[in-house]
Amino acid sequence: MRERTRGTQAVACGECGAGDGARCSQTLGRPLGQGSDASVGLAAVIATQRVEHGIPHAVSCRALGVSQAWFYKWCHSDGSPRRARRKALAATIGYLFAKHKRTYGSPRITADLRDMGWRVSVNTVAALMREQGLVARRKRRRHGTTKPDKSARKAPDLLGRDFSPRDHPNLAWVGDLTEIPTDEGKLHLASVIDLHSRRVPGFAMGVHHDAALARAALCMAIAVRGGSVAGVIFHTDQGGEYTGELFASACRSARVTQSMGRTGSALDNAAAESFNSTLEWELLRNNHFHTREEARHAVAAWIDEYNVERRHSTNGMLSPVDYERACGQQRSEQPAGEQHAQKRAA
Repeated sequence: MRERTRGTQAVACGECGAGDGARCSQTLGRPLGQGSDASVGLAAVIATQRVEHGIPHAVSCRALGVSQAWFYKWCHSDGSPRRARRKALAATIGYLFAKHKRTYGSPRITADLRDMGWRVSVNTVAALMREQGLVARRKRRRHGTTKPDKSARKAPDLLGRDFSPRDHPNLAWVGDLTEIPTDEGKLHLASVIDLHSRRVPGFAMGVHHDAALARAALCMAIAVRGGSVAGVIFHTDQGGEYTGELFASACRSARVTQSMGRTGSALDNAAAESFNSTLEWELLRNNHFHTREEARHAVAAWIDEYNVERRHSTNGMLSPVDYERACGQQRSEQPAGEQHAQKRAA
C-alpha cells in the first residue's frame, strides 16, 4: 500500500527533482546559512505569498513540502529578505516623515509609500513609526482675529456647518484671515478655499487687516478659476472685512453669493479655521521670520505645496490638484446626460 504524506502536495524541487511529498535533498529543513540558495529562494516565496496574495504561511508551507518550524526560524534570522525589507521600509518611512517636516501621520505616510510601489498596511506603518519614535505634530485650536462690525449688514448662513466636499469646483468656497508674526510686525493673510478639493485658488498678504486684502484674495480666486464663477457661495465669518460695502460690491460684480457664520464660533467656519491651523503648525510654529518679505515668500511656497503635494483625507489621500484632475477625468468619461443630472442635483 502506497504511503501518503499528510498535508503535502506533489511538488517537484527544481534542484534535486524530489516530489510526491518527499523532502528536498537540498537541506530545506536546515536553518538559513546551512543550505543552498534554493532554500533562501523558497522561503522568500512563502514569505511574499501572504503579502501579495493573502495566502497563509501554513498553506504555502504545506504546498511546498516544508515545515512551518523551519520557515519561522528562517523569518527570524538576521539575513532574511523579510528582515531586509522591514529595515528598508523603516528607513523609507523615516525619510518621508522628515520630508514632510514631521507633519504626516501613518495614513498619509502609507499613501506616499503605496505611490512609491510599497504594498503595506496603515497598521504596519504605524507600528514602524512607533518603533522609531516618529510622532506627527498635533494641531492646537487657534484663536481667531475676527473684528466684527456690529452695524454692518450680515449675510445668512447658507452652509449650516456643512463643509463636506462638493461634487464640482466653484460651488462653495470658504475664506478667512489670519496673521503671521515677523520682526517687522504682523503680516496678514486672506485665503479662499474651494470645498470641492480643499484647494486654495486665491490668497493675498499685506500689512493691513482690511477689506482690500479680502477682496484681493477673492479676485485672485476668480482669476485662477477662469474668470467666471457665477453662483458660487462664498462663506466667511462676520468680520468687518467681509461685511463692508467694498467686499460686498466685489461679490456682486462677480455674481458671488455671500454666506456668513457667527462671529466667535470656529465651528461655523471650520474648514477655513482648519486651513489656518494647518498653516500654523506646519510652517509658522517652527520658523522665525525677520521680515515680512521673508514670510511672504515662505507662505506662498507653502500654499503652492499645499495645493500640489499635500495629501488630504477628504480627497482620498490625494492632493487638491490631483483630486481635481482625477474628478475631471472621471466626469469626462461620463455620458453627457449623467453630467447634466449631477450638475442639477448639485
